[in-house]
Order: sequence, then structure tokens, then C-alpha cells
Amino acid sequence: MPQTQLPPAPDTQPIQEARLWQGDGWTARVVKNEDDDGWAVEMRRDGQAEPALIAPWTMGRDKKNPKPLDAPAFYTWVKTASEVVRRHEQQLHAQLHKALRVGGGGEALHISLDITPDDDAPYAVLTATDAQGEQRAQVRVAASFKLSESSAHDWIAQDFRRPGQAQD
Repeated sequence: MPQTQLPPAPDTQPIQEARLWQGDGWTARVVKNEDDDGWAVEMRRDGQAEPALIAPWTMGRDKKNPKPLDAPAFYTWVKTASEVVRRHEQQLHAQLHKALRVGGGGEALHISLDITPDDDAPYAVLTATDAQGEQRAQVRVAASFKLSESSAHDWIAQDFRRPGQAQD
């Protein structure tokens, strides 16, 4: 029975050198620290232009060159950088998405504000949803609109008209 031979695998091995280490979608690079005489490690997600994290890196035994990267150090930096990215994403989400529950007309309504931070025309969408999850109202508002219990009650009292819009 003839054996079929697979073609050699493409050269996709990640780089794992003393000052450059890749794996799990991340690249760690040891760079000269611009703020002092030491070294820093720069963690960058694959495909991202900016590093997610830059932090001090340990000097080697000669006190001039950086300590080489190794697998344990790299995976510790991956975990740290991933946490930094996760916290940043959570903070951004919290800034762009606000929600609260208010009583309106005898029933509780879930009021949410979702901000779209467009460079040219930022805006937000104000939405009211009832206890069954059905959308009761939705209007587009300025990105600067402040959602509070007071502004939500005012919006409900004005029959969900766009805040700042004159009543008929």
C-alpha cells in the first residue's frame, strides 16, 4: 500500500526569541525604555497598530541588557495585557451604554441609552422596553443626552417624544 506524504507545513511557527515572542494572538517585544535607562516590554495584539500594554522589563545579570523573554514570562504578559484590554472594553461599554429601570404609568420600564461615538455625527438612541421585553418607544437623541431617573420620567411623561421637542 503506497504511503501518501503530506506537503511540508507552511512556515507558521511563531517567533520565540530573547527580545521578541509571539503566540496566542499576541506579540511581546522588549524595547529600550524611553523614560529611563532600563527596558520595557510592549504587548501588542496581532493585527493592532498600537500596543495594549507597555510595562517595565527586568534587566539582565550584566545590568545593561534586558533579561531574555521566555515562555512563563510571555504567558504572564499575555494574561496581564488581556486583562488590561478587557477592563478597557468594559469601561468603554459602560460609557456608551447606560440603563435604568423606572416606573411609568403603573408598570416598570427599562430605559436604555446607547451612544454611537461617530467622529462626524455622534448620536445616541434612547429606548423604552416593558417588563415583557417589548419595545415601547425609541428615539434618536444627542450623544450628550444624560440619562437619569429624572430625564427618564420626563421622557415617559411627554409620551416618549424626543427630549427637547416641543409638545403639540
